[in-house]
Amino acid sequence: MRAVVIVKPKRIEIENVAMPELGTAQVLLRIEGCGVCASNLPLWQGRAWFSYPLAPGAGGHEGWGRIQAVGRGVRDWAVGERVAFLSDHAYAEYDVAEANALVKLPPALDSQPFPGEPLGCAMNVLRRSDIQPGQTVAIVGIGFLGALLTRLAAHAGARVLAISRRAFALEIARKFGAAETIPMDDAEGIVRRVQALTDGRGCERVVEAIGLQRSLDLATVLTRDRGRLVIAGYHQDGPRQVNIQLWNWRGLDVINAHERDPQVYVSGMRAAVDAVSRGVLDPSSLYTSFPLEKLSDAFQAMETRPDGFVKALVTL
Repeated sequence: MRAVVIVKPKRIEIENVAMPELGTAQVLLRIEGCGVCASNLPLWQGRAWFSYPLAPGAGGHEGWGRIQAVGRGVRDWAVGERVAFLSDHAYAEYDVAEANALVKLPPALDSQPFPGEPLGCAMNVLRRSDIQPGQTVAIVGIGFLGALLTRLAAHAGARVLAISRRAFALEIARKFGAAETIPMDDAEGIVRRVQALTDGRGCERVVEAIGLQRSLDLATVLTRDRGRLVIAGYHQDGPRQVNIQLWNWRGLDVINAHERDPQVYVSGMRAAVDAVSRGVLDPSSLYTSFPLEKLSDAFQAMETRPDGFVKALVTL
């Protein structure tokens, strides 16, 4: 099969490699595509703790495709079924996944790409946020996750304040249901604007969806007394400082909304299938597709964030 190999920082090669071995409780998948996650960017950029070359397909964990074979112990899945799945080497033509790490995609979604893991992540963040009708919810950062959460929070009946440094991202937020959009330029100005929009109280829910120190600091200040600060951004570049005095004084609930239990991921993916099937969520306008051999171009787009770019997919 063909698979991407990141041979050194900022260089990939397409190699012909052996098919993955199928375990007893696994399925073999013919991959249609895979989302490109921001957490993969350091793999491509290079870090001192990575050893190159990486394994074939390594990094790809947002795949979807069709089942080609099932292990001897698999009873609930059949060849030909179209699924989203959790795996680790989906930048390739084929991968294997545990039978309990699959979610069936209904015929209504046959023509649509479906990176199940990040869509499921959005549903799990929504659940952990406990957003209620009538609340004011600030979303700090309108990338893929922030855009999805804008739509989901608005659908839940909240008034959404979308905050982003990119003008086109704020336009996406408006289309996805944001009641107010605020440029992320001057932190003090943002705080004043949110205070004015909330009669000085702040927001019942604030979702930090960037993963940087400054966005965490801003999200903290925007959360009202006894509000809930939801950390959805992936903070992967070192330790963080937090304003624990303000957390204490305001009595904040602070939720780290990243899940690590695979079955919780799968539950979120099932919820995402339902939301997209019913039209509650339509992420199609957020995707930019690249062929597998152009994965480096997808990473470059993720690194530079040109206008119009939100989420990269590689398709086969």
